[in-house]
Amino acid sequence: MVFAVGAQGTKKLGLPGEEAQGVYSAKDYVYYYNQLPPFASRDFSSGRRVAIIGMGNVMVDIARWLLQDMPGQKPEEVTVIARRGPFEVKFDEKEFDHIEMHLDRATLRAELDRIEARIRACDQDITKVPESTVPWLNKPVSGPVQGRLSFRLLTSPIAIKVDAQGRICRLTVVENLLVRKGDTTAAKATDQTTDLEYDTMIFAIGDVVDPALGLPYEKGGYLTNPDATDPDRAAYEVFDPQTGKVLEGCYVVGWARKASEGLVGKAKYDAEQGANPVLQYLAGAAPRTAATPEEIRRELKRKGLRVVTKEDVNLLVRAEEAQAKARNLPALKFSTNEEMLAAMEKDRPAA
Repeated sequence: MVFAVGAQGTKKLGLPGEEAQGVYSAKDYVYYYNQLPPFASRDFSSGRRVAIIGMGNVMVDIARWLLQDMPGQKPEEVTVIARRGPFEVKFDEKEFDHIEMHLDRATLRAELDRIEARIRACDQDITKVPESTVPWLNKPVSGPVQGRLSFRLLTSPIAIKVDAQGRICRLTVVENLLVRKGDTTAAKATDQTTDLEYDTMIFAIGDVVDPALGLPYEKGGYLTNPDATDPDRAAYEVFDPQTGKVLEGCYVVGWARKASEGLVGKAKYDAEQGANPVLQYLAGAAPRTAATPEEIRRELKRKGLRVVTKEDVNLLVRAEEAQAKARNLPALKFSTNEEMLAAMEKDRPAA
């Protein structure tokens, strides 16, 4: 069995107040605006001022949705809150190109001035930011746009304040120092705190795998073989710490192995590499009898489960395309499982 299920877990920071209305994890929020059930029918409302925690490519995706693609009233300001500085950004330049027109250049320059002394103490030259990580800073904006994007650097959230309606209204943050650790840097909290006003906050701080899947799990990831004699093979084998042995014939690949590391292409490459130990295992494994696809379908139906085939998915795609055309929309997705299943049945050819 090869588990290529991605990183489906939810990652937050465990802050006081983070269960308030208007506080979301990136995974759930992305599922919401991509209309995946059951997230599509839940309340993911946003307001005028949105804080996104983290400065990777997922932050860019969410900011793009909020500032450009979200229907209805869009936020006036989206603020990226990052625990480290401008030289530690994690987003790709080609990704940020999609939202650079919203970047408030003046506000970012003021923010760089605010943290300059702390950056300089770590032997970093603030004047090098445009040429190294934020080339848009010295490029003019092509024209006026609705909604602005700002940054709050060397800042970590520590608590969420809630209003009388149970929604986030303020975010308490702590100012950080930047310290050198070998070839990299780390954030070190000070005792200086500030309250910032936000009505929406989204954690975009990386992903974890889903612990409910049933594989051995620890610290946000599935456990793989610690055997150092053949690391290329062991890195993909699922390991059970209770027995001290690998689960024979079980492997994890892609983001299920390293939660959301890199872009999609990197996960695809990892899955291709993971095929090698699988093939090695199969070459030496004893032959086994296996159920046919039809036998598997019958068994699932016997248990009362609805089987969705590839052909069913093709029916769904055509049904959604027809609905989008009828409503004069560029695209449409059914937002509940019930709607999708009904669409498949409606368009299924008669037996």
